Amino acid sequence: MAKLKLATIADDKPVKITVELPAPLHSDLVRYAEILGRETGQSSVDPARLIAPMLARFIATDRGFAKAKKEKL
Repeated sequence: MAKLKLATIADDKPVKITVELPAPLHSDLVRYAEILGRETGQSSVDPARLIAPMLARFIATDRGFAKAKKEKL
């Protein structure tokens, strides 16, 4: 069993944006969604719904951003 950084995807009210992804990144996102679905027992996970939690996790673990945010740059 893979140890993924994301768990189940929360169902909250989204804000719609449009994002263009390079084809290899999109392929990885689709594959990640497939693996996450198997790991969490969800029948299917929409790859687009992974983008927000991935960005949130990235921002939450970016020490440089946290420091700059505290400094209110």
